[in-house]
Amino acid sequence: MSLRFPPLLPLLLVVCALPARAELRLPETAVMRTETVEQTGTYALPIGAHNGDTMPVVSVAGTVVRQAWRIGGTGQSTYQQMLTLRQQLIDDGFDILFECDQKSCGGFDFRFDMDVIREPEMHVDLGDYQFISAHMPGDSGEYASVLVSRSAAAGFVQIIRVSRNDLRPQDVGTVATGQPAGIAGGDLIGPTVPLSDIGAAMEQAGRYVLSDLRFETGSSALGDGEYESLAALADYLKSDGTKRVALVGHTDAEGSLAANIAVSKRRATSVLERLVTSYGVAAAQLEAEGMGYLAPIASNQTDQGRTVNRRVEAILVSTE
Repeated sequence: MSLRFPPLLPLLLVVCALPARAELRLPETAVMRTETVEQTGTYALPIGAHNGDTMPVVSVAGTVVRQAWRIGGTGQSTYQQMLTLRQQLIDDGFDILFECDQKSCGGFDFRFDMDVIREPEMHVDLGDYQFISAHMPGDSGEYASVLVSRSAAAGFVQIIRVSRNDLRPQDVGTVATGQPAGIAGGDLIGPTVPLSDIGAAMEQAGRYVLSDLRFETGSSALGDGEYESLAALADYLKSDGTKRVALVGHTDAEGSLAANIAVSKRRATSVLERLVTSYGVAAAQLEAEGMGYLAPIASNQTDQGRTVNRRVEAILVSTE
């Protein structure tokens, strides 16, 4: 079956840095929502599915170009949108390293452990997205990833390209679930760090989202079971009794502020109690607070944004 697309608009991904053969083309209804260029940057390129704990990535460096596009009026599925971009990558000489849809990628975990441009510039429907990562053979050092999703009214495409770099074998590794990728107080700070480095992450960014926590439905009680993020946080705190952490609960924007502050503080308190009773952390090193919906890290106008906003963060409050 052949697919027919509207006339195509050249997608120029920094012409000075990339050869002409590397251009990708989107329908003429595509509008660029954002573009960032790092002349000396790094990108954790996903090369495998998320298994619930880790996601295989390769760390690549060079000129990193990130773009988000909105495509209106095509009526195409995410599969159809990805199909033409995939073929363009192949025609340009790229080898496909990994490709998946929302189910085979790893769903929620894959989406939030990868580098994704924030709403509203890039919208990702957790139940409908496609992803591809690719590499130009040889020593060109060119890599690319394409993420396609859609809303009820439009398609969304994120393209990340890296050029002029060398892949080092020691850079091939994994990214562990621990916080939504690149989120720290709403600012992009790079790929998710391994859970074993939670202390280093807090010391650098001041906070860490404990995103593997699960609360019982309709309750502020932390669900039973072991949590890797709490184990890592406990190890960090027990290794240095002078360190102090504030556990801060956050909610989405549904309901009143007073009710949300109360719920968020109860959830933070539940986490504090678990760290003390099950992980052996000294209570004097912890405090619990609730912010309600006053500090979102995503849009509250989407289901996925509200999901991300419902969280507990570990805030390093030690000044030395």
